[in-house]
Amino acid sequence: MKIVDEIYGEFIIEPVLEDLINSQTIQRLKKVHQGGASYLVNKQWNGTRYEHSIGVMLLVRRLGGTIEEQIAGLLHDVSHTAFSHVIDYVFDAKNENYHEQIFNQVIEGSNIPSILAKHNLDFKKIIDDLSQWKILEQPLPELCADRIDYTLRDMYHYGKISLEEVRVFLSHLVIVNRKIYIDSIEWTEWFVDTYYKEVIDYFLDPLNIYGYTILSKILKMALTKNIVRPEDFLGTDEEIINQLYRSNDKEVIHSLNQLQGKVMLIEDDQDYDYHMKQKERLIDPSIWLDGQLIRASTISEKVRLQHSRASIKARKGVYLRVISK
Repeated sequence: MKIVDEIYGEFIIEPVLEDLINSQTIQRLKKVHQGGASYLVNKQWNGTRYEHSIGVMLLVRRLGGTIEEQIAGLLHDVSHTAFSHVIDYVFDAKNENYHEQIFNQVIEGSNIPSILAKHNLDFKKIIDDLSQWKILEQPLPELCADRIDYTLRDMYHYGKISLEEVRVFLSHLVIVNRKIYIDSIEWTEWFVDTYYKEVIDYFLDPLNIYGYTILSKILKMALTKNIVRPEDFLGTDEEIINQLYRSNDKEVIHSLNQLQGKVMLIEDDQDYDYHMKQKERLIDPSIWLDGQLIRASTISEKVRLQHSRASIKARKGVYLRVISK
């Protein structure tokens, strides 16, 4: 099977990856939006978990990861529910990790184990500890394939970076002790800047925060009224939206009608309608220079200042006042 990805190029993949991609478990992710409520308030913010999962798999492959690590990359987001991280606010998952809490349960309840067994692979050895895959996952403030892909993919799709910039950046990635590093101060600074465009300018965009706030309140209300059940969130965004509209519940429908992009918002921490904080996502990657690893902030004032500004913004969160709807 040939896969063509606009960021990473063309690849011929093994039958096990083809079977996994064609499974219902992975195909569902085509209808789960990466940005949760984002697409409901801005049609441009329409990336999916499927695109990201394929991208992570291909980036791991490009960087020399084993077939097992590529599988882990493909599967790492299969337990994301409808509306992705919005559900963390619905179920009060403080670390935005609800999908991680149910990961093994979702895999074991799917046909993924049987697909892997068909190809003589043990699903438990692959998914029981995703932290074993050093290219795929690394704790902050370092880089990993997951973090790199969603940053590049979103910022390219949203017109913040060019494909040429992406390709030059990728040429500066190196693997040392099975982990990803950048071999250039210049391109480390570029990625740090791009990353904060993602996690600060986009994730904490007032319209995005508004969408998350309103949708999470709607979903909590729908659960209380038994319009949806927790297990329903393992469907797709569209299926849940349809359930909400079919309920004909006036309160729910009225709130759904507030989910649109023409709302006028201002940030005001003194007089506000909504306040939301998201998980602090700060990077300060090590750079591979002259055969040694050096923390970026120790040699780049630009990275140090970006890190500091992002930390202040993330800890404060966003205070929103609605001017008009």
